[in-house]
Amino acid sequence: MKMHGSIAMTAGAAMLALGICAKAADEPQGKSLYQSRCGSCHSLEYNGFGPAHKGLFGRKAGSAPGFSYSQALKESTVVWNEQTLERWLSGPEAFIPGQKMGFSVSDAAERAQIIAYLAAATRR
Repeated sequence: MKMHGSIAMTAGAAMLALGICAKAADEPQGKSLYQSRCGSCHSLEYNGFGPAHKGLFGRKAGSAPGFSYSQALKESTVVWNEQTLERWLSGPEAFIPGQKMGFSVSDAAERAQIIAYLAAATRR
């Protein structure tokens, strides 16, 4: 009987953790932040002042088709994932010196929301 209680506690803890993670990765909030913070230069579908983000995860930095990147980004070995985007958004110049993006997202929670949105939206 104790084992069933333990399993129920474990399942309850897992459900709580999933709820917290789901709240942290609230896609509508991330989409809103992406649109307000990134949307003036970037789009999911097309190159603008910045490169398109469609297919971003797993793509080598500086390699989106049809976009003119800085030499620094083209020569980098960075591949975009949650960790590299976290570093990039917190300080692009510190992460890849000589790049052209002059914008960062100082709030860690907002960075996490934007990255979660991009992960969901660009892998579809």
